[in-house]
Amino acid sequence: MSPFLRRPEAAAIISLFAILAFYAALGGVNLGTLFGAASWLNFAANLGIVAIPVGILMIGGHIDISIGAMIPAGSMTIAILSGYYELPIWVGILGTLSLAAVVGLVNGILTARTTVPSLIITLSTLVVMQGVVLAGANLLTGGSSVALTSPDWAKSVFGSLIGGSHQVVIFWWMGFAAILAFLLHKTRVGNWVFAMGGDLVSARNAGVPTTRLTIVLFMLSAMSAAFVGMCGAIQFNSAQVSGGMGYIFNAIVSVVVGGVVLTGGFGSVLGIFVGTITFAIVSQGIYFTDIDRNWSSLIIGVTLLLAVAMNESFRKFALRSGPKPRASAQAIAVKA
Repeated sequence: MSPFLRRPEAAAIISLFAILAFYAALGGVNLGTLFGAASWLNFAANLGIVAIPVGILMIGGHIDISIGAMIPAGSMTIAILSGYYELPIWVGILGTLSLAAVVGLVNGILTARTTVPSLIITLSTLVVMQGVVLAGANLLTGGSSVALTSPDWAKSVFGSLIGGSHQVVIFWWMGFAAILAFLLHKTRVGNWVFAMGGDLVSARNAGVPTTRLTIVLFMLSAMSAAFVGMCGAIQFNSAQVSGGMGYIFNAIVSVVVGGVVLTGGFGSVLGIFVGTITFAIVSQGIYFTDIDRNWSSLIIGVTLLLAVAMNESFRKFALRSGPKPRASAQAIAVKA
């Protein structure tokens, strides 16, 4: 079991099986019915697209909570451009992703070039973007809700339901996870992320382009959140200035349950993927059980605490035995 326990996703996998066993034994849930349900899977897909970039950013030693504002910003941008002003849908898509790229660029530059923690910077961006979305929507449209009618191709690609229940964004989530898993674990860029999260100064001295990498990671986080908001607007044919704040807590919980250490330098995309599934089943699966719904927050909290405890134990185990973690800047320098 040692090789498995050294892996960042070990705690997430154990937590997932523990939750399933708990629901089956004490909640009376039919696992076949649970696995076939669309509710938790749709929830996990939307959350997962946001959680993976946030998790990679945390592996790199930073955090982004501005995602809570970027989701409604993404939905309102495409709704205003392609709904209210009736511009082609591709203009709305480009406008949405461009706005998110600018916000991520600002977050990245301020984090890389100042000594202000990324938590404070992105908290400021969160508040600013909330004001921009609310004031901009009222100024441009006179309301806080905007209708959007998308062409068939956009509806099929970004907002359709497969089998009448499963959102197409599930496939975006899986593809996104596969691409980022390859980049993080199989390329030099991934080595840089681990090195930066392990020791920023040593990584910079070893030749890692920490400034550019930080900016790219923040841009990826903001654009992913805006993409989720955009898909929601296309699917539901409207956008609201509210919503998105819950993603901050949910994404961070999913990342931590997935084995990412808050101090950086340790984690995996697979762990974040499984952690998102675990959190989705915990929060949505309770509706398939006989357990009182009022216990849901307690179950989520206990799961988080146990996952954090296991993550820390497994991380220390990984550092004591087996091959050294990839977060060593000296190892990166040798590879370079």
